[in-house]
Amino acid sequence: MRLQGKVALITGAARGQGAEEARMFAKEGAKVVLADVTDQEGTAVAAEIAEMGGDALYVHLDVTNEDEWDAAVQSAVASFGKLDILVNNAGIWRRGHVLETSSDQWDDIMDVNAKGVFLGTKAAIPEMRKAGGGSIVNISSTAGLVGSKTSAAYSASKGAVRIFTKSTAVQYAAEGIRANSIHPGPIDTDMGDQVWPDAASKAASVTRTALNRMGTPEDIAYGALYLASDESSFVTGSELVIDGGVTAQ
Repeated sequence: MRLQGKVALITGAARGQGAEEARMFAKEGAKVVLADVTDQEGTAVAAEIAEMGGDALYVHLDVTNEDEWDAAVQSAVASFGKLDILVNNAGIWRRGHVLETSSDQWDDIMDVNAKGVFLGTKAAIPEMRKAGGGSIVNISSTAGLVGSKTSAAYSASKGAVRIFTKSTAVQYAAEGIRANSIHPGPIDTDMGDQVWPDAASKAASVTRTALNRMGTPEDIAYGALYLASDESSFVTGSELVIDGGVTAQ
């Protein structure tokens, strides 16, 4: 098993990419702490993992709240003894060009998508030090690599995640703590339903990919699994683009 003996905390784990990452990590031997604000769904995913024979715990976590981050990390350590892996997966998307975006909307997106990653990293590193190292996987977006025609704030927040990841990587590499970002393209999730609310818009997005299909949560989970595992021990500060070839064109 690729994550045998490791403990992982995954945010936004109640559905979509986060839930699939939790399932996959557990199948590969990790003890998984699922964190989200949708408690009923998150508890159900944790129960599903337990029924499959995995070790899973659900905790309520608003990623914009520093105290809740500290509590989530301590729950992981209290339950499973340590913390090796953090996947900052939680995020929100809102449509809006620059002139259509209010300062409150800007702050909301930045708080979840960028500040949440910062707070999670800050909370996790002390426990990763105790464990002798660790892997931080931050879910950014192709919108963090190129400009977005639909959401200025979202693109800015995901660009912040990209550069923050690199700063984390160079600051803590000597302690055996790695940090990498994943940049999904069009993925068929609940959030994707907000981005592409009808069949026509989804079909148009598919035509932008070289592989001519939408991505799946599993596609992203496999990338997160690689970066979380020791197979990527020489990989830090990198960007793993999983977009079906959108940004290659």
